[in-house]
Amino acid sequence: MSYDMPIAVQPDFTVLYEDDGVLAVSKAAPLLTHPTGDKNEPTLWHGVRELLAYELACGGQVSLVNRLDRETSGITLIAKTAEAARELGKAMQHRLLHKEYLAVVLGNPAWHVACCAEPILRMEDVAETRIHVRQCCHSQGRPCRTEFEVLRRVPARKHLPPMALVRCVPHTGRMHQIRVHLAYLGYPIVGDKIYGGNEQNYLDFIEQGWTPQLASRLYIERHALHAAALTFPYGEGRISVNSPMPEDMRLLLEDE
Repeated sequence: MSYDMPIAVQPDFTVLYEDDGVLAVSKAAPLLTHPTGDKNEPTLWHGVRELLAYELACGGQVSLVNRLDRETSGITLIAKTAEAARELGKAMQHRLLHKEYLAVVLGNPAWHVACCAEPILRMEDVAETRIHVRQCCHSQGRPCRTEFEVLRRVPARKHLPPMALVRCVPHTGRMHQIRVHLAYLGYPIVGDKIYGGNEQNYLDFIEQGWTPQLASRLYIERHALHAAALTFPYGEGRISVNSPMPEDMRLLLEDE
């Protein structure tokens, strides 16, 4: 497959689980999950189709059950048959998939566990923003809930502020939910160009790409969020898959 623009992104993913109907993979960041708009670049969807070329030739399909933001790494679930797609689609609809994420946040949370149930909607519906996709907590938004637990706290180090590793369990699936809720609680995800407190970071990145100036403000090229665990019903039982935290997030937590 050829692309009409040079880009450093490759369809980098690791197979975590596979059977006749289901495939679970862990994708890298900043890999797009699915083709979008007029972007012509590698995506997870393209890579999985290459992996499953034989199954596709024999009547199979590639149906992405859950999708992650470009800059979010971790587990994506794929149905390989129409039957599996229907079953997993119903499980998603009834919120029977249990998802856990790991996030590295700025600051030292004042709590060990927390729950945020603030509704979320698109910010431009209620306030001015220069970022079309930006969401916000607002009473007129759609109901959602996320639970958080601090797993590790790291004090300030040379050139790095205090940070914490947080386990995140979303009970709904709103756009940017974990990122919005953590920012609302006062502890935005490290590297978050939209919700980190300064919209200019996102605008500068879109215009100029990753620069030394952005590196000095954000510390990591993408937001430090990873889909680490997924349990889902399938057939007569439940299947659980796990994906270890990637190196770029581990480096943020090193003591030195």
